[in-house]
Amino acid sequence: MEQPLHTMSNLFAQLGLPSEESAIERFIAAHAPLPCGVELAKAPFWSPQQAAFLSEELTEDADWAEIVDQLSARLRS
Repeated sequence: MEQPLHTMSNLFAQLGLPSEESAIERFIAAHAPLPCGVELAKAPFWSPQQAAFLSEELTEDADWAEIVDQLSARLRS
């Protein structure tokens, strides 16, 4: 099985957020649960640049899409 191209830590760094595991867990705890009807990129806690990046990666099914989907799932649970 292929390893993912990116990690959650890499995604948070790309978004300009603290990328240590404890910081990621705090972010998720602070912003979860994200309602089912809200697209990840349209969540109110993203900056316009972060939202654009997330939206673009998902729309284009780009390299980051898999890990962005994982973040979305974690924010919804």
